[in-house]
Amino acid sequence: MVFTQPMRSSRTPMLLRHPLTLYVIFTILILLKLMFLHHNLNAYNITMGLLDKVIAVGSLLLLSFWVWWLPRRGMIAALTILHLFLTALIYADMVYYRYFQDFLTIPVLLQARQVDALGDSIATLIYTRDIWFFADLFIVIPCAALMLFSRRYRSGQPSGMYTSSSNGSYSGYSFTSSISHKKRLRRRLLAGVTALILGLGLGAGPIYYYSKTWAKGLFDNNWWNVSMYNVTGLLAFHGYDTYSYVKNNMGSGPEADPADIQQVKAYFDDRQKSNAGQTSQPLYGKYKDSNVIIVQGEAFMNFMIGQSIGGQEITPHFNELMKESQYYSHFYHQTGQGRTSDADFGANISLHPLPVGSAFVRYADHMYDSLPSILKEHGYSTNVFHAYESGFWNRYTMYQNMKYDKFYSKNDFIEDDPLGWSLSDVSFFRQSVEKMSNEVKEPFYSFLITLSSHHPYASLPKEKQQLDVGEFQGTMFGNYLQSVHYVDAALGGMVEDLKNRGLWDKTIFMFYGDHDNSINDKAQYEKFLGRGLNDLDMAQIMNEVPLLVHLPDGAEAGTFDKPSGQLDITPSVLHLLGISDESYYHMGNNVYNDTERTVVLRNGSFTDGKVFYIPSDDYLYANGACYDQSTHEKTDINACKVGFETASKRLHVSDTIITYDLIRQFREEKERPANETESSSVK
Repeated sequence: MVFTQPMRSSRTPMLLRHPLTLYVIFTILILLKLMFLHHNLNAYNITMGLLDKVIAVGSLLLLSFWVWWLPRRGMIAALTILHLFLTALIYADMVYYRYFQDFLTIPVLLQARQVDALGDSIATLIYTRDIWFFADLFIVIPCAALMLFSRRYRSGQPSGMYTSSSNGSYSGYSFTSSISHKKRLRRRLLAGVTALILGLGLGAGPIYYYSKTWAKGLFDNNWWNVSMYNVTGLLAFHGYDTYSYVKNNMGSGPEADPADIQQVKAYFDDRQKSNAGQTSQPLYGKYKDSNVIIVQGEAFMNFMIGQSIGGQEITPHFNELMKESQYYSHFYHQTGQGRTSDADFGANISLHPLPVGSAFVRYADHMYDSLPSILKEHGYSTNVFHAYESGFWNRYTMYQNMKYDKFYSKNDFIEDDPLGWSLSDVSFFRQSVEKMSNEVKEPFYSFLITLSSHHPYASLPKEKQQLDVGEFQGTMFGNYLQSVHYVDAALGGMVEDLKNRGLWDKTIFMFYGDHDNSINDKAQYEKFLGRGLNDLDMAQIMNEVPLLVHLPDGAEAGTFDKPSGQLDITPSVLHLLGISDESYYHMGNNVYNDTERTVVLRNGSFTDGKVFYIPSDDYLYANGACYDQSTHEKTDINACKVGFETASKRLHVSDTIITYDLIRQFREEKERPANETESSSVK
């Protein structure tokens, strides 16, 4: 009689030799590492529940299904290499997150400066408890080595079975002859296909469902890597990041329509001609080499400027500053889905934000004529201050591309007065001005982003609430007014600090709001303003934010009613400093140019000061509304026709130049020898 049974003398346990056992152990160990990572993130409002673990297992199956198609020793080697690779990747993400509150991406890895920024801090980011993360390697590596290099595995004895004669004597070790070579191949193929199908069902299935329901638009509009991680888990996040990078960067990539390229060139040729005479205007270069400080106020809207409630001014310090500054009473935010990052983009790059997602996230590696990069070329030190995670809105990567010398983020501030999302604006302004005074070389450009008036405005403690909001007490609208009043006081303290440090009189100071407050209840505004409001009133309330400009000598103070917008900031600053804007790819207006100007909003609305066009939900021109701004009443839709065509063209030009990285292309064309450019155009 011949039978098979486990060999009694083996270098490794029989159980560990079975492919399925090895595969399950690999999956469990990596899943535990992912759970270890998530526990150490301490990410607010992000959990790793049962379904998240299912997605993680599905992702692992998709990542490793192919190992089943290898010979057994090849499978062991592949699983070991995968295990070591994923261990390194997960741990690198954990350490990176401890500093940047973000995950590693392909662009980050290719930007050595961002990875190197960990620098001397790396030692402080590695904790003693991390040893548990690597504990399994003390077993995995020896076992893998034993199975790979043992004589029995090298000689082709994977089954661990042997034969015995009928009298009970053992005849020696041999392959189980009942399983043919073809049958083993079929089993491996079937196991791999099964793992692939399970991976798609467990991993890709839930993610696809989420992207079509509560996480709809995530893959189009993702504004923070952590938000994607919340849906996909870490492994699928890295998979999508790799896919996106390959799609956008490998090969020739997407190409713009030649007609669109010609339209972009024609637009900027016309703009250059129209700007040619601005160097002769009186304010051009009057404040050459002045410091520049620009403050972007979170959700700081225009409707409450100069307003009071219960006899108390809502923005008393802003109102006082208006007496010695330029106040633009019809200044519009031009943001889209990117919100705060869009305001930053428009103000510092003077191109329209994208119709979908944020340029900070989608095209952070494209070339732009940013205000900090231009001022850096003219001898300025350039710095940005924001007391929040540097990875939020992909700022760290984008700010390097914009050529800021330093990004003072959350890690650079002492959290001595925590409030809301991070640090109170009072402390933020105080610490920022101190850094400008002590660490920054003049002349400098400093861009500051506030946080204390962030939606939903309920974080201001009672001891900081100094405004009696009356009938709005306990409402989001009342909380918003409280927050704005607090930020206004912080602004007043900042101005006093700048004066005391001798910086005020040699600085161009600007303050503007980034976007609306997300409160769309018309009844609240009617109650606050004490009058009825039509659609034009609401459109202006929700799109107008204040712009305050204080020049070093306090000159040109007054209220300016002509329309202007966030894209106008960079051209206007350059004008005051005497830096010609003609050669740069900007789409904003110079507010010191007295010619007529049109301000275009991302949703297709526009105003030239005479008419205001509001698009319909279906974005068909004829279904929109055209308002006469002198009467605030609807007028003939044809009165907005020319402006609508101009607005549509500008948005298309901006989208084209951003999406296809045309600034880089145009600059490279200018740098080529003339004969090479001609020959390439012939092709």
